[in-house]
Amino acid sequence: MRAFTHRTTRKLALAGALAGAGLLLTACGTDGGTSGTDHGGTSATSSGTPSATASAPAAGADSAPGDFNDADVMFAQMMIPHHEQALEMAELADGRAEDPEVKKLVAAIEQAQDPEIRKMKAWLKGWGKPESAGHGSGHGMSGMMSDQDMKDLAATQGKAFDRKFAELMIAHHDGAVAMAKDEQEDGANATARKLADDVVRTQSAEVDQLRKILDRL
Repeated sequence: MRAFTHRTTRKLALAGALAGAGLLLTACGTDGGTSGTDHGGTSATSSGTPSATASAPAAGADSAPGDFNDADVMFAQMMIPHHEQALEMAELADGRAEDPEVKKLVAAIEQAQDPEIRKMKAWLKGWGKPESAGHGSGHGMSGMMSDQDMKDLAATQGKAFDRKFAELMIAHHDGAVAMAKDEQEDGANATARKLADDVVRTQSAEVDQLRKILDRL
């Protein structure tokens, strides 16, 4: 260490030697804590085992710090397009919905799910994972509407829209709840599991509300 200190005081004359020493120290450091961080985003396996070290995003409101596994990644990747379609369905209500309770529920869906999409996108970015799971349009996911379903909904108006919207959104919410329950059971990340808890609670309550709307329409 004495020899190294002597060299550091002669920065201009021995810059090359210092650079070499710096590389050596970096290599040694990689054998320790750094290697765990590098593996954090990639060591999750299909079995759902938590990644070795997943200090994912920087601190912030949308952070999901701590370990994560494949179940957490899949939850975010699948729930993003699921939420996005719910927002598309909610947008169709503008100028078509008639029932005041349906309109109120539409506003609640938009208020809750748009921020959740932003959160999940931030998690995936911090985890070093793509936003898409590579499953195409996502229509094969539980509760997702087909293109024809969306066209049929857009073609309705007034009470007919309210009824169709309620029927489709019940199925859509049921799919989201099922996905969230999978995350509750298999996920490792505390923040992701908390969002899954929120989805199960809020969307189950909205399903109950939608069923009551259908009963009186």
